[in-house]
Amino acid sequence: MKSTKPYAWVPSLYLGEALPFTAVMIVSVIMFKEYGLTDGEITVYTGWLGLPWVIKPIWSPIIDNMMTKRWWILAMQFVMGVALGLVAFTLPTSFWLQGSLALFMIIAFASSTHDISADGFYILGLEDKDQELYVGVRNTFYRIGMIIGQGGLVMLVGAMQDGLFGNSLAGSAMPWMTAFIILGVLMVLLSLYHSRMLPKVENGNVNETFNVKVQAQEFVNTLKVFLTKPYLASAIAFILLYRLPEGLLTKIVPLFLTRSRAEGGLELSNYDFGFVSGTLGVIGLLAGGIIGGWAVSKWGLKRCLWPLVLSITLPDFVYVYLSYVPTDNLWIIGSCLCFEQVGYGLGFAAYTLFLVTFSRGERSTSVFSICTAGQYLGGVMIPGMVSGLISENIGYQQFFMLIMAFCLVTFAVTAWVSKGLKNE
Repeated sequence: MKSTKPYAWVPSLYLGEALPFTAVMIVSVIMFKEYGLTDGEITVYTGWLGLPWVIKPIWSPIIDNMMTKRWWILAMQFVMGVALGLVAFTLPTSFWLQGSLALFMIIAFASSTHDISADGFYILGLEDKDQELYVGVRNTFYRIGMIIGQGGLVMLVGAMQDGLFGNSLAGSAMPWMTAFIILGVLMVLLSLYHSRMLPKVENGNVNETFNVKVQAQEFVNTLKVFLTKPYLASAIAFILLYRLPEGLLTKIVPLFLTRSRAEGGLELSNYDFGFVSGTLGVIGLLAGGIIGGWAVSKWGLKRCLWPLVLSITLPDFVYVYLSYVPTDNLWIIGSCLCFEQVGYGLGFAAYTLFLVTFSRGERSTSVFSICTAGQYLGGVMIPGMVSGLISENIGYQQFFMLIMAFCLVTFAVTAWVSKGLKNE
């Protein structure tokens, strides 16, 4: 088992990391829209589902000290598979909202736990040179998982609703039930596959010295290291607010693309949305990330910071354009979305490198986990929760104009944090 080659488990491990996250954070948005929820209801409900990723640092010591990371990976993949399958069976019931939200929260906690375990296992299971070699592979297969989830499965739902496989199932729960059953089966199969293919790189014993008080003190010590970092105020502002415009856009863009023209949207079918968002959009994001990573590795963060900041903000204007000049031309919509996602990928590369740079030194891994929790809180969860309440009160056109105004916040925190970078 120890001789298992990395190519036999790295791609599938990160495929399994992407699928449940995409189901909880993206696919659920489209499904709830079809079930008649308003933008505000959708973003508040699905925004809360991001909580497990925010508080990951609190229980990551438990995962590090109890059982093995391999055990956690297998267990969480199986739990997510069962829970995703159960989502399907709640949809035809009268308690579909309560049932699906409860299951989505279970999936979210299992998924965030899986993330911790998978990233730790990646470090334990690979030599240093292989970690560098496979970093592109893990990122690529994570994006492939997104394509399968928000692309392929949403397209399947649309095809079933449009009658491409026979009778139209529009208005029926069957298309969404089918999608979640497929996701559930995939996750269970991944759990079974990894039970054979994941190498056994840990001793398999429960750490009998695990102590809650000791771990709590360790967290306090890490927090002290974090709070004594130089240029802390500017760094916290940057971590929380850099992604504010994108955080507001994340959940509204799928709603804008699929809402009816009378509601101010572009009225894409689920099939068309799956194509432009789950394929062209994700490909653009992947391309931007690759180019951004290459740029910062070649020229450094200081030189690349402002060009990449402009890349993550200015392309947001495509949504202003689409809201004021609506079109049903799929290639125009897809090109706009792909262009914006390339810019996001470029800008996120700079953001990630800043988090790595800021975290270097004592307790770097634990400090980095606090940083990622902060970026998810300020850049995903809170903006995502309020975005729908804003859009349904001012309309999509004014919402996207507001996004462009919020880009000034990104510029401000970048200008502030860049002073610290110059002094490094």
